[in-house]
Parts: sequence; C-alpha cells; structure tokens
Amino acid sequence: MLGNLKPLEILLILVVVVLLFGAKKLPDMARSLGKSARILKSEAKAMKDDGAARTAESTAKPEADAPRTIQAAPGDTASARPVQEPDRTTQG
Repeated sequence: MLGNLKPLEILLILVVVVLLFGAKKLPDMARSLGKSARILKSEAKAMKDDGAARTAESTAKPEADAPRTIQAAPGDTASARPVQEPDRTTQG
C-alpha cells in the first residue's frame, strides 16, 4: 500500500495527521501503540508456548483407554477399523 505512494503524498498525510491530533498527542499515541505491540507480542508468544506444551503433553502420554483406529481416508469414519495390537504382557 505504501509502495504506491509518492514522497509528496506521504508528507501530505503526515501533515494532516499532525493537524488532526496535534503535536503534543503524537508522542503519547506512539508510546501507547508501542505498549500495545509489546502486549500483543508477549500474548502471541505465550499462546505459542502454551500450544507447544499441550502438544508435548499429548504426545508424551497417549490415551490407553481409547482403541487406535486405521482410517482409509482423512475424515472417513465409515471404513475405520480398530487396530489389533499385541498385548505386552503375553510377549516373552
């Protein structure tokens, strides 16, 4: 979007912004915008870390109660069948 603007147009936009908001409010707005960006970045990192922890937790201990199934195609539940796994207690 900004790649299509010429330097004169960018300068005109900046002048309009200064006239609308005033020179005194611009530093406060920039500071507030910076705080918001830091909060957004920290929340995104926390969500990413939480997702990674959940993924590691789910791969670490699979559910033993639910039988594993083989599916013919993703989402195809009609042809899914249980997997016959050998019992670990009967093996020598």
